[in-house]
Amino acid sequence: MYEIIANPEDYQLDDLIKGTGNAQIEFSDDERQKWATEVNEFSHKLVQFSEKSQELSKVLSGKEKIITTPASLKTLKIQLFTINDALNNALSIAKQLESDIVPK
Repeated sequence: MYEIIANPEDYQLDDLIKGTGNAQIEFSDDERQKWATEVNEFSHKLVQFSEKSQELSKVLSGKEKIITTPASLKTLKIQLFTINDALNNALSIAKQLESDIVPK
């Protein structure tokens, strides 16, 4: 048996969740399957992202000449930083969630 102990305040969601109550409920099989499907879709998107990033890495590290403008190069840099920040945030949230689903 597991228990989800995620505190809304830890995720800055406390205002959104006020009034939902703190009584324990059972996570129904139907609801669990829906969430499992959603998490599986996240995983699939990460695999797709990994494939795309590996391809981009090959292009950037390849021998073929690449031409650009300063604006395009800056845009690429900003987008890569944005992706990196999003991934770091996602990994941080996943790590926190992992510690919030505990064996009981």
